[in-house]
Amino acid sequence: MDFNQVIAKELGLKQTQVQEAVNLLDGGNTIPFIARYRKEVTGELDENVLRNIVDRLDYLRRLEQRKVEVLRLIDEQGKLTEELSAQITAASVLQDVEDLYRPYKQKRRTRATVAKEKGLEPLALWLLLQNLGLHVDPQGEAGKFLNPELEVMTVEDALNGAMDIIAEIIADDAALRKRIREETWRIADVAAAATTKKGNERSSYEMYYDFCEPVRKIPPHRILALNRGEIEEFLNVKIDVPIEPIQRLIDVRYVKTGPCAEYVQRAALDSYKRLLQPSIEREIRAELSAQAEEQAIKVFAANLRQLLLQPPVRGKIVLGLDPGFRTGCKWAVVDETGKLLKVGVIYPHSGKNQREESKVTLKKAMAEFAVDIIAIGNGTASRETEEVVAEMIQEEGLASEFILVSEAGASVYSASKLAGEEFPEFDLSLRSAVSIARRLQDPLAELVKIEPKAVGVGQYQHDVQPKRLEESLHGVVETCVNAVGVDLNTASASLLQYVAGLKPAVAKNIVAWREEHGKFKSRDQLKKIPRLGAQTYVQCAGFIRLPDGDNPLENTPVHPESYQLAESILRKIGHTPQDLKDLLIDVRQKLAKLDLSELAEEFGAGVPTVRDILDALQRPGRDPREDLPRPLLRRDVTHLEDLKEGMILEGTVRNVVDFGAFVDIGVKHDGLVHISQLSDKYIKHPMEVVAVGDIVKVRVLGIDKGRERVSLSMRDLLPNASLA
Repeated sequence: MDFNQVIAKELGLKQTQVQEAVNLLDGGNTIPFIARYRKEVTGELDENVLRNIVDRLDYLRRLEQRKVEVLRLIDEQGKLTEELSAQITAASVLQDVEDLYRPYKQKRRTRATVAKEKGLEPLALWLLLQNLGLHVDPQGEAGKFLNPELEVMTVEDALNGAMDIIAEIIADDAALRKRIREETWRIADVAAAATTKKGNERSSYEMYYDFCEPVRKIPPHRILALNRGEIEEFLNVKIDVPIEPIQRLIDVRYVKTGPCAEYVQRAALDSYKRLLQPSIEREIRAELSAQAEEQAIKVFAANLRQLLLQPPVRGKIVLGLDPGFRTGCKWAVVDETGKLLKVGVIYPHSGKNQREESKVTLKKAMAEFAVDIIAIGNGTASRETEEVVAEMIQEEGLASEFILVSEAGASVYSASKLAGEEFPEFDLSLRSAVSIARRLQDPLAELVKIEPKAVGVGQYQHDVQPKRLEESLHGVVETCVNAVGVDLNTASASLLQYVAGLKPAVAKNIVAWREEHGKFKSRDQLKKIPRLGAQTYVQCAGFIRLPDGDNPLENTPVHPESYQLAESILRKIGHTPQDLKDLLIDVRQKLAKLDLSELAEEFGAGVPTVRDILDALQRPGRDPREDLPRPLLRRDVTHLEDLKEGMILEGTVRNVVDFGAFVDIGVKHDGLVHISQLSDKYIKHPMEVVAVGDIVKVRVLGIDKGRERVSLSMRDLLPNASLA
């Protein structure tokens, strides 16, 4: 099998593109490096396409390995024919290989193996021939196989044993299994019912207590919900398939007319009910779950990317609040760089006096450090804490604003070894307040300290395979970190380990070197870091930034291998790299007049590389996140009781799932915009319209005060619609 040809056809690429990408990957190059600095080689394949190539290549290589192993195992049994070998070699999916191997796989003792041990296989094969047109007597033939020593006492014993063998032969028919599997996908339903154990209990699975939906149509999030309901013993779930169409498939292949047809048909029915149906149901449930998990991972990954790329709030002193009822609200003030200034605890939810004292404490801290923004964690007691903050701002006439910040994973960070090293003198709750404040200042730098799966922006992420989820989310974080770039002199080891080519141990070595020798002045100094070799330097150098370095090019994405080209372009317009600091406006104006194609031809360079260098030279130190909308800051709160149907509000998208988007409109619980209410046009998925962090206008559709749920719509809203 030519892997490159297969992948190129599947992904709609040129074979040469795939070939070059695979060569680079096999050569130890990282995906971010290839996507950014080898565009001419791959034909400008982006990171998503490169990751798809990696996934398909891994699958095809595993498929090839399995084929080799299966061919060897069958050959060792002396049963490998040219036809079977050709079928296995031509198989394009692992399931087909396993189906072909099934008859030769070592099985535990089955009814068929017991019957074979009793010498009944010749009778089974005789029955299968069905002796068309001959006047034969199956009963009489079976009588020849009676053997009291082997416990074949009667004709019925002999026929039953023979039918067990036929049933297994039918079940092991690879072509038939594939056809039945396809038909089951087409006609079967996923059915669920309440268990007798918990059938009368109220639960989040009540909508599935009497449920049925076609296998081919059921959406991924419902599969994961059904799986969880089954695990928690609220639901019995099965694949419900009409038997008649399946029976016809088997009969057409195996049942003829004649005196033996009755026995073959009985064996066929037994084969399906006892062997094929349970096995294929397991396969289909597994495939549905795998597809649902992949979709859940895809949704989580997309949401995580948006969360990590939220614009930083720079140059602001922030007070972070980790809300709580009984244990109080922990607060921490950090300066513009994230350095901790002061921490404390207030108890605003423990009576009127405590509430007033809490306001005084907050006011003093804000005045002492000139706090600009208050970041409030969105967990338990967050809305109640919001009220206290809003009251204080209104009563004191303060210019400060507040914002709700996702605190997902804050407790994971607080209990981590890293947090212990950063703040050894503080308990866990105070550390989380610092994390919440820093998340507003630089979401990417702070969130990389937490396991990606602990950041709650997905659907059913706890129900998917941890290894697959971890791999996908690691790729997302890697993409985001390298897209933004990393300041070598301020980045933590947690952030550095996601830079292309850098491993956690090397990231720690960089921080240790920096602490011992002071700030880095050039990218070249990275070569002095223990365990950071030449190949690693090539991979990581372009993603490192040095705002105060000796060479202004090192505050851009220009790779060291292209410094000479960048300097030549600058010389052409009468400038040097130093002018990127001193005469940037003049440099930009002159660069904008250059013709890209002519420039590439003049310097013998690729057009994509020259394009990237021109872009980098015009915007040194650029953070791509700064082009995104600012987060929505508030000065007051909204209560559920304040809402009325038809009100138009502004909110922040907190999570996007298959069935809609959850929007923070300032009340206790996020409102849901169902997929049908996201757009005036038909959309297949909410991500076509919204992303985590988007600021959107919504109209209140319905309010369920008892369940504290709010239904929202984004349809029929004009851009200039006035807010309530």
